[in-house]
Amino acid sequence: MSDTPFNERPTPVTAATVRQQPSGMPFQRYVPFGTVDLPDRTWPSKVITKAPRWLSTDLRDGNQALIDPMSPARKRAMFDLLVRMGYKEIEVGFPSSGATDFDFVRSIVEEGAIPEDVTISVLTQAREDLIARTVESLVGAPRATVHLYNATSPLFRRVVFKGSRDDIRNIAVDGTRVVMEYAEKLLTEDTVFGYQYSPEIFIDTELDFALEVCEAVMDVWQPAEGREIILNLPTTVERSTPNVYADKIEWMSRNLSRREFIALSTHPHNDRGTGVASAELAVMAGADRVEGCLFGQGERTGNLDLVNVGMNLFSQGVDPMIDFSDIDEIRRTYEYCNQMVVPERHPYAGDLVYTSFSGSHQDAIKKGFDALEADAAAAGHPVGEHTWGVPYLPIDPKDVGRSYEAVIRVNSQSGKGGIAYVLKNDHKLDLPRRMQIEFSKIIQAKTDTEGGEVTPAEIWSTFEDEYLPTPDAPWGRIQLGAYATGSTAEGKDTITVQAVVDGSPVELSGTGDGPLDAFFGALASIGVDARLLDYVEHTLSQGSGAQAASYWECAVDGQVLWGVGIDTSIVRASIKAVVSAVNRAHRG
Repeated sequence: MSDTPFNERPTPVTAATVRQQPSGMPFQRYVPFGTVDLPDRTWPSKVITKAPRWLSTDLRDGNQALIDPMSPARKRAMFDLLVRMGYKEIEVGFPSSGATDFDFVRSIVEEGAIPEDVTISVLTQAREDLIARTVESLVGAPRATVHLYNATSPLFRRVVFKGSRDDIRNIAVDGTRVVMEYAEKLLTEDTVFGYQYSPEIFIDTELDFALEVCEAVMDVWQPAEGREIILNLPTTVERSTPNVYADKIEWMSRNLSRREFIALSTHPHNDRGTGVASAELAVMAGADRVEGCLFGQGERTGNLDLVNVGMNLFSQGVDPMIDFSDIDEIRRTYEYCNQMVVPERHPYAGDLVYTSFSGSHQDAIKKGFDALEADAAAAGHPVGEHTWGVPYLPIDPKDVGRSYEAVIRVNSQSGKGGIAYVLKNDHKLDLPRRMQIEFSKIIQAKTDTEGGEVTPAEIWSTFEDEYLPTPDAPWGRIQLGAYATGSTAEGKDTITVQAVVDGSPVELSGTGDGPLDAFFGALASIGVDARLLDYVEHTLSQGSGAQAASYWECAVDGQVLWGVGIDTSIVRASIKAVVSAVNRAHRG
């Protein structure tokens, strides 16, 4: 403790003593995003208790953002993956954009690749020639939706279209009417036909005008029982905080007429890095459907990440209604189809997202797994059925097809817990705490010398070399051979051990209170001063012939060291452990 009075010590760091300096960046060029007057908003107290409807737009929005758009084979692989995962609404292309998209839509229709319960969706702008080509691509599809959009924000009205509100509203209304006309003309009753309208750039559109356009579109479509309309309200370019988007969704949900016949859909992009939060808050605010792409593929910073949102639900005990149980297969297919790489730190799917290098994290994880096993055993059911709860792991990696192999990886930042976890997980060795500390110092010396990561194989090799020398690589003074135990007339235990000591065959004999005490006596006969300080034993497997592990902490000629023995006989395992400690003390 310092002798300096507290009030005379240096001034502590506080908000008053930390002064950020102006950046010099031209921040004044940018206009703050406005808020929504919604004082009685309800979404902040809502909880998501069921999955929304999902629309994958990987084959359209995701594909159009690729440097090298998907080939037909890659598009088909992506479509088949989405179907296997359980997506029931899939936007499959922009058929009027060119032959590639049109031909792909025709191929999955004509080859019968679309399950009866899957609705494909196709995008179009509000021009008659484009609409005609779009609807033509759907002929023969079991279930299909035409998705029409036009931009509605003030910036687009002024800069892109140079049109009034009336002009923009009429584009949406006329486009809807044309879609209906071509659907009536080209599609038969065998196709269950639906309609989706998007006021593009909704996030920047005045709410009253977005409502006006959507109402005008509905006046044409006439949604009713059995005649749904999908109204998609996108953050085409994410420009607000997620709470403002949620306010806009709740405002629209409250003010739209014929609400019971509307599927209110949300389509966030990720320009601010909060696309997932925008979707989740939008669902809390009343959205029925979420649109996005696997791993957030899309223009600029990407679309909403469907994997992230779905797995977030899963982690909260909500069935996402999508199968993510083989996350690596999903990732491999995504990477093949998009020729893009999922980052190592990507939520739920990256190579390192279930991995801890930090020693304190590793220690907590190891203790968590131990507690989970004990709690499951006490409850009388398998670990895989027990409520999950392991520090630093929001979900069980096995639930998405990962093993525990990479949960803990060891480098210079790691501690005893991580090293002990690797040995227990890979080799069933449950090291006592003080032995964990001893061995971690050995590994730490290795990482300090060599740098980088120490693999599980290298940890095991180091452990074997330190505690379990193989017969063809002997070290230390003693190589253990056969042994026999007995007793004296006075009730003492005896032991006779055949060994090689300092290269010469020797028979060691001793008497004591128990075989191991007798063995310590036998060691004394060759000048080894060894005594027991602590020991721990456990089995490595079940059934006859199961091996046991024995850990003995011994004081050997003034050194305190652990030894390890593994054998089908617990006595022989214990003798091996004592020899291991003695040999470590005399290792050259």
